[in-house]
Amino acid sequence: MAKQNSDSRRSFIKNSLGALAAFTIVPRHVLGRGYLAPSDQLTKAVIGTGGMGRNHFGYAGTRVVALCDVDSKHLQEGLALLGDKGKGVKTFSDYREVINLPEVDIVHVATPPHWHGIIAADAARAGKDIWCEKPMTATIGEGKRLVEAVQQHGRIFRLNTWFRFEDNFYGMGTTVKPIKKLVDSGLLGWPLKVTIGKHTGFDWKFYWVGKTNLEQMPVPKELNYDMWLGPAPYKPYNPHRVHGTFRGYWDYDGGGLGDMGQHYIDPVQYILGKDDTSPVSVEIDAPQQHFDAVGTWRRITYTYADGCQIILDGEGVDDKAAYIEGPKGKLYPGFRSDIPDLEKKLAAFPDPAPQQIDFVDAVKRRRKFALNEENGHRSATLVNMGKIALKLNRSLKFDPVKQEFIDDAGANALIYQPMRGPWTI
Repeated sequence: MAKQNSDSRRSFIKNSLGALAAFTIVPRHVLGRGYLAPSDQLTKAVIGTGGMGRNHFGYAGTRVVALCDVDSKHLQEGLALLGDKGKGVKTFSDYREVINLPEVDIVHVATPPHWHGIIAADAARAGKDIWCEKPMTATIGEGKRLVEAVQQHGRIFRLNTWFRFEDNFYGMGTTVKPIKKLVDSGLLGWPLKVTIGKHTGFDWKFYWVGKTNLEQMPVPKELNYDMWLGPAPYKPYNPHRVHGTFRGYWDYDGGGLGDMGQHYIDPVQYILGKDDTSPVSVEIDAPQQHFDAVGTWRRITYTYADGCQIILDGEGVDDKAAYIEGPKGKLYPGFRSDIPDLEKKLAAFPDPAPQQIDFVDAVKRRRKFALNEENGHRSATLVNMGKIALKLNRSLKFDPVKQEFIDDAGANALIYQPMRGPWTI
């Protein structure tokens, strides 16, 4: 009898431990929306497995369960990169199948920008949280629709440019935190002018330009070119349009401005306290752009209602420019300033408010991430305002509340660009 009881106890303990071990890997969807398995590990799908997508497989606290790409070669290369962790990972060529997988918590959108808005909005409607590459959207209108989708469906959204909260901010030689503290202190005065160009530590990457004489070429068998184009107008295939060089074409991105604009400008928006607004004008100095291929530009100037300005110096003409200039002082790269004893004076002021910068924690606790759909849309709007001004080759006035251009039907027609069927946002 004693032996039977002992065996029963051992059997109970063994079965209980087995059940517990199994329970710790139960995905969140089994437990119900908003609840995590005891393992606290989030599952994710990566959509777009080119160079950008592959760089984001291994974030702590997450586990890849699905990959998606319209290029089967990229898809297989991504799967191979996962190694042993790729066992059991599902692969797809159509993102719509991925976002409906019940075992996926997070969708990471790493496609070219002309797909960002559609995929992210569809993922929100499917109940997924979203990690999206920059620029957040290719148009102002897509950004507005994406904000609505994320908020309507209660999702957590992260835009993947991180300089407003960590890492050295290019030529400034520091994180953004002390720069934000300096601006908030008032030591520089107000309004402020920020100059972003090679002499303040920022390269506009003008090698991202398109070609105007592309020959039609056969589509590689591994690429679903029609799906790669998606909502963009149909153009005959040429390898320069896709993958690493797509940034040189207006249909998919916006050259160096599209590539680096949100990295460079988003922290400035945060520094200036403009997360809930937009400039009232954008002025350009640039040659006439080609209708298809992105070219270069000399200068783009954004002005806010209070007189603050952000100047994008494309050709590096401002060789003596301060990064930030105010009526009381200047801040140069390397955190140099013409204000005596700046660091000592700054010590008397409070640090900026803490930010929610752990995306996994934000998802678990259902807390808004530091760079989210709202402020991300505003900094993407800066990029997209510049793109529209460049395309039209004229300066524009903007209403930051209505988020539309003033007395300019041509500019407003580019807020929502037509999408090739069946795609909508």
